[in-house]
Amino acid sequence: MIKDTNREFSDVLGMCRKVFEAKLGDYGPSWRLLRPSSVTDQLFIKAKRIRSLQLKGKTLVGDGITGEFMALINYSFIGVIQYRQGFVDSKDMDSEAALAAYDGVASEALALMVKKNHDYDEAWRSMRISSYDDFILTKIERIKEIEDHEGQTSVSEGVDSNYLDIANYAVFGVIKCLEHGIE
Repeated sequence: MIKDTNREFSDVLGMCRKVFEAKLGDYGPSWRLLRPSSVTDQLFIKAKRIRSLQLKGKTLVGDGITGEFMALINYSFIGVIQYRQGFVDSKDMDSEAALAAYDGVASEALALMVKKNHDYDEAWRSMRISSYDDFILTKIERIKEIEDHEGQTSVSEGVDSNYLDIANYAVFGVIKCLEHGIE
């Protein structure tokens, strides 16, 4: 069976957008108050939970690995928005503007995946699900270092590039989880 990475990737982004939109309906864009370092810490919590679930093999609160990968995607997109627009002390956009910003970052993530998938020739399909989480945790540690250095890097990509990489690894994680029936 020939797999269509672009379609699968877009399908996962659509699933995540529905969750993001539903949460906007509940809370509005309250995340605009988060400083980028807080978004990074939220990503860390989600990625560590995936690792914990993988190692323990069960959850006591009901949310599974697939849902946590989806949360990583949404928080990564929030991270890009916050990094580029800065945080605020009170909500400064409505849900429509938040969705437009989200859609812009999602399009950027898809375009990045298409380029990298071309160069890496579908290598992600042969990876283990646990590796996506390990790479995400590594990216988070890189972001923390960059944040601790006030955004200064000498040869490395920036924070927003790392957020996009996290989102893309998480999309691959969702695809693999769905293929293997992992909740």
